[in-house]
Amino acid sequence: MPWSPVWDAPRPYVHPVVTPAGAWLTTEAPADHPWHHALWFAIKFVNGENFWEEYGDFGLLNTRDVVEDGDGAWHATIEWVRPDGETVALTETRDLTPLDLGGGAFAIDWAEELVPAVDTTFDRTPFTTWGGYGGLTVRGAPDWRDTQLVLPDGSRHDRLLGERAAWCALHGHAPGPEGADGECGLVLVDHPANPRFPTPWYGSNRAETYGEGWANFLNAAFLWEEPMTAPAGAPFRRRHLVVVYDGPFDLDRVAGTVADWIPAP
Repeated sequence: MPWSPVWDAPRPYVHPVVTPAGAWLTTEAPADHPWHHALWFAIKFVNGENFWEEYGDFGLLNTRDVVEDGDGAWHATIEWVRPDGETVALTETRDLTPLDLGGGAFAIDWAEELVPAVDTTFDRTPFTTWGGYGGLTVRGAPDWRDTQLVLPDGSRHDRLLGERAAWCALHGHAPGPEGADGECGLVLVDHPANPRFPTPWYGSNRAETYGEGWANFLNAAFLWEEPMTAPAGAPFRRRHLVVVYDGPFDLDRVAGTVADWIPAP
């Protein structure tokens, strides 16, 4: 299977994410940020309590029930437990559904529903020289090199600090089996039904700004500009498409995949 969910962890995540040609695109718990979990979803602050980093007082995302349907789709119930270790801040249902795109590509339809136990504020550390993050995130493998962040207008970037777009790709070169090397990438797509669509993006490649540390990082940073509130008992939903592919970046193909994923009005 080209991607594997890990449920028994402080933050459930997907790792490895492997292209059809066999290139590993994700890294799990790198030394510079061991709370970066490959492809994962978390929020920095839930009513002021930390559910992102894993030091000091922090909350846990405990998987209570998970079902695989036999065709590669997963449905999980996850309790976000406050740092006291007992009180549930919210209950999440997470659905991961594979999509076969053919032609050296596949996708994961990633859907979240968060139901807060009390009136809740989702927040982040405001960006200064760092910050602004929260939501669906990928941390790319260190040997995924010459990467660039690509937006729907075709522009390529070393760094993104809150630019809004319907999707963002992380594209570069990565080693495959038996020393083979080729172009490949991963696209995070924001669904139009998500609050604050199109999302602000926070990301970096391996530019000198970050050296060998914080690199190949991409976050759908829906809290970038300000916090968001959710009433007790009211479902808060987010949905993304994660597209993984081999070969050169193809703007038209990505646009077509996104159009096929979003139902016509």
